[in-house]
This record gives sequence, C-alpha cells and structure tokens, in this order.
Amino acid sequence: MIFGRVKPLDAILAAAERKSLHRTLGAFQLTLFGIGSVIGTGIFVLTAAGAQKAGPGLMLAFAIAGAICIVAALCYAEIAAMIPVAGSAYTYTYSTMGELLAWTVGWALVLEYAVAASAVSVGWSGYFTGTILNQFLGIQLPVWLSAGPLALGGVAGGFINLPAVVIALLVTWLLIIGTSESAKVNAVLVGIKVVALTAFIFLTFGKIDTAQFSPFLPAGVFGGFGTGVGAVGAAATIFFAYVGFDAVSTAAEETKNPQRNVPIGLIGSLLFCTVFYILVAAGAIGTIGGQPIMGPGGVPFPAGSEELARQCAMPQHAQALVCSNEALAHVLRTIGFGKIGNMLGIAAFVALPSVILVLLFGQTRIFFVMSRDGLLPNALSKVHPKWKTPHVVTAITGAAVAFAAAFLPVGALADIANAGTLYAFMMVAIAVLILRRKEGHRPRSFRTPAVWFVAPATVVGCIFLFFNLPSAAMLVLVIWGAIGLVIYYLYGYRTSHVGQGRVEVLTDDAIDGITH
Repeated sequence: MIFGRVKPLDAILAAAERKSLHRTLGAFQLTLFGIGSVIGTGIFVLTAAGAQKAGPGLMLAFAIAGAICIVAALCYAEIAAMIPVAGSAYTYTYSTMGELLAWTVGWALVLEYAVAASAVSVGWSGYFTGTILNQFLGIQLPVWLSAGPLALGGVAGGFINLPAVVIALLVTWLLIIGTSESAKVNAVLVGIKVVALTAFIFLTFGKIDTAQFSPFLPAGVFGGFGTGVGAVGAAATIFFAYVGFDAVSTAAEETKNPQRNVPIGLIGSLLFCTVFYILVAAGAIGTIGGQPIMGPGGVPFPAGSEELARQCAMPQHAQALVCSNEALAHVLRTIGFGKIGNMLGIAAFVALPSVILVLLFGQTRIFFVMSRDGLLPNALSKVHPKWKTPHVVTAITGAAVAFAAAFLPVGALADIANAGTLYAFMMVAIAVLILRRKEGHRPRSFRTPAVWFVAPATVVGCIFLFFNLPSAAMLVLVIWGAIGLVIYYLYGYRTSHVGQGRVEVLTDDAIDGITH
C-alpha cells in the first residue's frame, strides 16, 4: 500500500497540459524569484536567532546549510527540468514512490512554505515598527499590537503582531492579482535588497574587530541532537533561508522553456545568495559581536523562547545582536552609521514582502496540484477567469499565514518550517535515484553530476540537520503528519483521481511537445 498508486509521468504531464497555469516566466525572472526568497529570510530576519544558537559560528552554520543545499539543488535541477509542472517535491514523489508518500510530502510542504511566510512576516514587522514607525515617524506602537504574547516567546504585554498580519494579507492580494505582475514587483524588490546588503558589507568590513569572533564557537560545533544549539543547530534553523531555490521549482509549470530555465534559476539563485549570507554575517558579528546569552550550565537560551525574551528585556542585553528585531539596521546604528542603518531598515521594510510573496506562491501551487489530483477539494484548483491564478487556495493560505504571524515569534516559526523542508528535500533526492532506474530512457536537459554520491549526500545531510532541530520542532512534524494522514484517509484516499482510475496519458507526440 505504501508504494501504491504511482502516477505515471505521462499522466502528470497530461494533467498539467489539460488544466495548466499560464507560462510567463523566463530564466532571469526565475533567478530573481529564487533570490527574492533566499536573500532576506536568513539575513534580515534570522541573523539574531542564528547568533543566539551559535555565536560567531553562525558563519560556519551558513556554510553547513549551504553545502547541503547545493547537493539538494543539483537533485532539484534534474527532476524539475524533467517534470516541468507545478507541485515540486509532491509531484516528484507521486511519480516515483506513490500517492501516500506524495501526500505526506505535500502536507509537509505546508510547514515549509506557509510557516516560513509567517516567520518572514514577523521579521518584516520588526523593521516596520523599529525603523519606519519609531526612527522616522516617532510613533511607538503599543506593545499589545506589535508582538505576540510572552508565553509564546513574544514580549511582556504582547498580544497580537498586527503589522505582520497586515503584510501577509497584502501580499496575498498581490498574488491573487497575477503571477506576471508579482514577478515584476519582485524584480524591483530584489534589486533594492542586493544594493542594501552590498552597502552593509562595505561599511561593516572597515570596522571589523577580530576580537569579536572569540570565542568563535561558544556553544560548540554540535550541541547535541534535539537541542537546536551549536553551529549545526544554527544551520538547522537557518536552512529554511534557502527555500528560495525550492520555490523556483514550483514555478516550473509557469515557466517558458523550463528544461533550460529551471536549472538556471535553481542553481544561480543559490550560489549568488550563499556568498552574501557569509559576508553579511561576518560584518554583523565582527563589528558589534554576536555572542549568545547563556542560560544555566553555559547553554544558550533557546531562540524564540520566553526565557530569552525576559533576558532581552534587561538593560545589559538590550543592545545585543541576538535581541534585535531588526538586526542589520541595528548593527549600522551601533557603529555610527545611523542614517544608513535607517535606510537599510527601509530597504528591509520594502523588500521583505518579496520573500513572503515567493513563499506564498510556492504554497498555493502545491495545494493547487494536490487539488488537481483529487486529493483535496476541486474548488481549491479553480483558476480565476480574469487573473488566471488559483485565487481560492491563495486566499485561504494567506489567511492561515496571517494567523500564525499574529502570535508566534520568528525563531519558533523558522524551526517548524525547517522540519517540513528537510523531509521534502530528502524525498526529492530519493526520487532522482528512482527515476534514473525507472525512467532512464527519458531525455534529461540537466543531469545531476555524480548522482550516486550527490543524492545520498542530500539524504544524509537532511536527516542530520533534522535531528539537530529543537525537539519541539521535530515533534510538530510528527503531529502535523498524523493529522495529514487522517485527512488523507477520510477524504483524499476516496476522491483521488489515480485511485478512481481517472488517469489521462498523453500521446508520444504531445509528450514530445512538452519535454522538448
């Protein structure tokens, strides 16, 4: 049963051709889509949370996460070019390992995209309240309107993060209007982010004090499975900053010449962004330091925890990097570039919505394809007659993202998002190996080099990082997966098109028209 109901590749391509999304995106737009997601999530938002876990070892954490992402991206590039339809890891698993496992992957992708979008919405709120309202307008938003409750890792007196809710809903509206329009806005925002971070690197590298890097690994390289601390624990958290290249693969069905453009978008965005991560982290820590606030036994307080929130409220920690809600702007203000710091805060305020946009884009396309396969209600795959977008599922997803952003802190959201991300990446690597065996005759415009090393390395790396997440985040994936299985057997198992024998297969001529 677990490997039953495998959907043939020909049927997947046929379904996409029969009920398809409009192809509007080129290689350059795809690369910008990837950069739009990657640059921002880890740097503007998670720098503080990563430093709390690893201190200056955050730079090593970026390298560890980047290395695992590189091998995962190589697997994604081959399979996304070979199966250029929406659905990402869900679709790839359906064609190789069957419907049940495909459902678990699609369900896990909710944690990757929707929860990550909530995390970035919270990060944007920090820049909005700190730079725009406080620094420029002199307005202090009431605590109860700008942060979640202390019991959930927010701040004392906090109740709801209203700015995070507002930005999540605004981006949802933009996505409903149309993909092409969203891509054009994203291209402008990516340019703003790259200029802002280049300026940050230039200014901070002139003021780096090497003493700030000592001790380099205050929590060690490996803090222990389930602890979420140390360089590896930080890598497990900031790994979700790299989901941009995964979101590129979900856009394959809306891409012109996907066999060429999807690999370019995947690998190009990843390589470009990894360099920026390490350079910006070095500048931030080398100037004002990034040592974690230690708890009992010399172990850092958990990022996004009530205990850390209490420590950050104390005067001696108020200016620490690990306590900042707008880390990079805070760094520049501290080293004497207050006006430029405020400008960077504006850049984050303007540009972070592009990250939310790409993450929401990916999530809605996963649900769109699951609905198209009959595993979710058909209403979710309705395409708007004017805007040509899946407007129903986009609205539902946006509302859920806004709800999570209202009450939870960025650190906790990032860890939850990673649990789903790592599971999905692992399944893609397995799918590449299976397709090499089962569908070796099919043309591949991009072939993963040394696949018998790269794919297993991806599997091992993902499992290793998963067990370095905080135990609570690992437990969330288990509970979420159990809920998903209940939904599948109550609804999806009975309504599945494959289960009902409703499988449409293209002719050889039609297949050739899609794959070439």
